[in-house]
Amino acid sequence: MTEFRADVGYTALSQVEAYWEGLRGMRLMPKRSEIDPRGIESALEYTFVLERIAPGMARIRIAGSHLSDLMGMEVRGMPLTSLITPPCRRQISDALEEVFQRPAVCELRLVTEGGAGRPHMDARLLLLPLKSDLGDVSRILGCMVSHGDIGLSPRRFDVVGAKIRPITAPSTVPLPTPADAASKTMARPETAQGFAAPETPFEANTPRADVPYLRLVKNDD
Repeated sequence: MTEFRADVGYTALSQVEAYWEGLRGMRLMPKRSEIDPRGIESALEYTFVLERIAPGMARIRIAGSHLSDLMGMEVRGMPLTSLITPPCRRQISDALEEVFQRPAVCELRLVTEGGAGRPHMDARLLLLPLKSDLGDVSRILGCMVSHGDIGLSPRRFDVVGAKIRPITAPSTVPLPTPADAASKTMARPETAQGFAAPETPFEANTPRADVPYLRLVKNDD
């Protein structure tokens, strides 16, 4: 998913994802209670936590100052779709359900067109699933970074691209012992088995310019 961050200035997303990966270790995902703001201190202003309140809906429980600056108000308690233009909110709702239900990691590319007092802006939005203390996947660790002058607020964004990557627990297959290697030498030769093919990220392309919609393409190889 790093090709979404080719532009300079999105290091906060990589820092938050690396922190999430470090916390989860050999598990599918970490718990909400494990998140320590000190672990992502340099990206804290762009970070937030979502709580699922209904299918396709999640509200902001905790948010850094960047989101409040974009909206020109306190965003705690607001739905994430408040940051998105109405035609694109369905795509955000579908992305949230993929993160919660699959579960998956999602990154979206966002833009907002310029206008009087509102310059053009580009943004990236990262969504990482978390388990609640009850064990259900009902929280999201998020990060949103935008570039450009905010101008008059609130600023709402269009979705112009999305990538969704289903997550699996890392492999825990033990390394072979010397005894195993010796027994294979004595055994009848077998057909060599190659490594599994690398996982292909799920990608959503915008089928229409006016109303983008999330589409997943699955590689069944």
